[in-house]
Amino acid sequence: MAAEPGLISRTGRAWRRFDGPARLVGIDLARGLAVLGMLAAHLLTIDPLVLDDPSTWLDIVNGRSSILFATLAGVSIALVTGGSRPPEGAARSRAAARLALRGALLWGIGILLVMTGVPVYVILPAYALLFALSLPFLGLRAGNLFLAAALVAVVMPWVYPFLDAAPIWSGRAGEDLQALVGWAYPFPVWIAFLLAGMGVGRLDLRRLGVQAALTVVGGAVAACGYGVATATAATVAEAGPYLAAVWTAEAHSSGLWEVVGSGGFAVAMIGLCLLVCRTPLRWVAIPLRAVGSMPLTAYVLQIVVWAVFAAVLLGDTSDLSGVRDAGLFLPLTLGIVVGCTAWVLSWGRGPLEAVIDGVVRRVVGPASRSDAAPPASAD
Repeated sequence: MAAEPGLISRTGRAWRRFDGPARLVGIDLARGLAVLGMLAAHLLTIDPLVLDDPSTWLDIVNGRSSILFATLAGVSIALVTGGSRPPEGAARSRAAARLALRGALLWGIGILLVMTGVPVYVILPAYALLFALSLPFLGLRAGNLFLAAALVAVVMPWVYPFLDAAPIWSGRAGEDLQALVGWAYPFPVWIAFLLAGMGVGRLDLRRLGVQAALTVVGGAVAACGYGVATATAATVAEAGPYLAAVWTAEAHSSGLWEVVGSGGFAVAMIGLCLLVCRTPLRWVAIPLRAVGSMPLTAYVLQIVVWAVFAAVLLGDTSDLSGVRDAGLFLPLTLGIVVGCTAWVLSWGRGPLEAVIDGVVRRVVGPASRSDAAPPASAD
């Protein structure tokens, strides 16, 4: 039986959107790695990283996956607001309105995920706040964005311990507030990753030289951050709790050298993924790229499936050890990869991405030509 013309047409459109010349497929690959890295960090028991012990190398996903995800949010914001040409005037106002509404919708979805009781720090509320904080920076070019990111990265880790110790976070009300603002990913520090990502997105990411520079410079910054932290660890441990909290590269610490090291790592990964997708490996990476082309759907799906699995089989969505012991990671990962691949090749844009874009278009209106961007940035 011949395939229906409508099905062929739809599949063709989906493929052109997924792998067309307008798409930065390396960004999809980086997002796919970030999403699956966060899933691994949640569902696997991982030993601390020891460089000469390969069995611990998976620890690279801890902390770095979520920071890569936040940095890629900045890349996407820059791409949907003109790429290397920052929006001005009415175009900037319209882009800001679209981002503000998108952030509000992400915040709502994030709070619903928090309410499932799954024992993870849901990143979407923090993601939404970062969207709001990005608005004053939409008109900046790459150099100024990198400068702003560097200033935040150097200054805010010294302030963060005082903010984190504030009485506002105490008690049940404080715990609820932490969930509402995503304080596990503290926005006063994490705006550095978003700004760095926006700086990356303001570059011409199709140029080989830019891709190579991101990989090399990001790698050098990461080596500096982790290297200084390692070299000074013994001395800092004797200097008191405040300096130990600041002068660290420990995952999820928001310490100075975590911000520098993991921020550099994120930039290097973006550059490396862009380089990889200049080679035939882009075809091997199609399943990961599919996950990265619909990151919101993939992220939400993993938590919803986890919640249903834990509620039905364990009777408690907060039972992390039970979920890990049940070996949910492998089937959930395979299911997400296969499902996203099938969806994106058959239908194109992820369902949640399409819904959010539809709401934004209806309320604010479509992006104008002056602030439109390649499809890769809009998902």
